[in-house]
Amino acid sequence: MNADIITNYRNQNGLRHSFNTLAGKTFEGLDFEGWYQNGYWSDRYIPYSIVIDGEVAANVSVNTIDFIWNGERKHFIQLGTVMTEERFRNQGLIRQIMNRIDQDYGQTTDGIYLFANDSVLDFYPKFGFRKAMEYQYTKTFSTSQTCSMVQIPMQNQKDWHKLENAMRQSVSYSRFHMIDNDNLIMFYVTGFMQNNVYYSEEYDTYVIAEIEEDALTVHNIFSKKYYPIDDILALFGPGMRRIILGFTPIDADGFDIRAFRENDCTLFIKGNGFDNFEQDKLIFPTLSHA
Repeated sequence: MNADIITNYRNQNGLRHSFNTLAGKTFEGLDFEGWYQNGYWSDRYIPYSIVIDGEVAANVSVNTIDFIWNGERKHFIQLGTVMTEERFRNQGLIRQIMNRIDQDYGQTTDGIYLFANDSVLDFYPKFGFRKAMEYQYTKTFSTSQTCSMVQIPMQNQKDWHKLENAMRQSVSYSRFHMIDNDNLIMFYVTGFMQNNVYYSEEYDTYVIAEIEEDALTVHNIFSKKYYPIDDILALFGPGMRRIILGFTPIDADGFDIRAFRENDCTLFIKGNGFDNFEQDKLIFPTLSHA
């Protein structure tokens, strides 16, 4: 089946709702409507969709994401929200979209990447992608310091804007970090991570983190001044024993570094911009996934 591919239609209510309906059916709990209504869906997130009878039948979304990698700016494309309405599967629709995306971006970016589930691992190499390994940074930790981090539920625009300002003014804690895409981070913190934002008045520092028993997963840190990561971790108090970073730290001293591949989520990359990705032992920031 050959069909027209429609892109960048976020302001068209009918197509956006159809896209969102298919996303919710394909990926349990995924919802883009709040992101749009709150004003954070920008032109950096571009659905490429085949529309049949006014409904989105298949989609691959393009995310234009710039990173600073060891001080150098890289222009990458992340592909995501790959989905097909059940009755249109096995008709080559995703292949058509992938070919169109390659025509549009293949020669204008430093690299293209995506995260694939286990059922399609043989599909993406047909488009020139190869599997790649990420590296996760963890450590055991202890402190006698009293917890001084305050949870800030992200439930109103006042708190959103405070966090946005902090992100824009922040130094980086990572040697491989996303830039000029605060809207993607706001997708998380105005949605299912509303209760994962913490603030230290003493350090004037925001931390987006998840706590599970004695494990602290730190997704990102935002502060005007750079503080040693251990100083930030200590603000969470003596209950945290295991630290997991969702980014590649500038200073990895004391961290264990291990090859990491999330269950049912394999990284595929292509392009010369990724030549040293594995040698540099990087991980895509968890809040850059789209």
